[in-house]
Amino acid sequence: MAWFQWLGSIYDFIRPVLDVALLAFILYKGYELLEKTQALPLVKGAGFLALVYGIAFLFNLTTLRWVLTTIAPGLFIAIAIVFQPELRKIFMRLGQTEFFRPNAAVQIGKLDAIITAAELLSQKRRGMLAVFQRKINLKHITDTGTRINAEISSGLIVAMYEFDGPLHDGAMVIQSAKISAAGCFLPLSERQDIRKNFGTRHRASLGMAEQSDAVILVVSEETGAISLAYDSKLYYDLSTAEVTRKLKELLDKGSRKESSLLSNQKDSSENEEREVLVD
Repeated sequence: MAWFQWLGSIYDFIRPVLDVALLAFILYKGYELLEKTQALPLVKGAGFLALVYGIAFLFNLTTLRWVLTTIAPGLFIAIAIVFQPELRKIFMRLGQTEFFRPNAAVQIGKLDAIITAAELLSQKRRGMLAVFQRKINLKHITDTGTRINAEISSGLIVAMYEFDGPLHDGAMVIQSAKISAAGCFLPLSERQDIRKNFGTRHRASLGMAEQSDAVILVVSEETGAISLAYDSKLYYDLSTAEVTRKLKELLDKGSRKESSLLSNQKDSSENEEREVLVD
């Protein structure tokens, strides 16, 4: 009996700490999800309305409280309609995330083979689209293409994209350090501020980056420019060194979020000029 009382006293002691820690973790992950799905304006707008309502309640502003209470139901419906794409992305990410998964990091040698293939195709003005899976499951994407489950090699990648074969126009998906599928269809971005001269590959890479946490490597067939898309952004015409360094950083499973943030701050001045989406 005394043993159970001792355990109960320990639980009563650590319960507040556990409660606060879990709440902080949920808030952090929620903010991270909102940031990656570009839904922060939705939260800012809701926070502003809550602040106005709090002021009206605190100072007993009867008319303002009545107006806010009256329009609140219609306002929630309007928010759901206007921000429907952002809300859909949030629920898609929640439903597709794999919390327990095997190590999907691409080995350095195999990553170099992919970048070598991208360089060769860039010189020949042949388009290429490669999707690197991270946490979010991409089965719905691989199901649209041809299952390969092949070892990564620059020769195989060049052979797929150098000629106008059946897999040329689609994307290849890299999972667990292998080419799991090729000729896959990616969702096109719905943004209206994309450059008019960007083709389907760039729109598809940006659309994939908007709807998942994948990293997409794209080679332009028109200009030969090598670009990366991730976290709902497209970084256009990067050098080989930049692509290599950024891919190693983004695909490193053991890297901490803090190091990524520091690296992003360091690269912000370099990438800001290349993130060209607006005419």
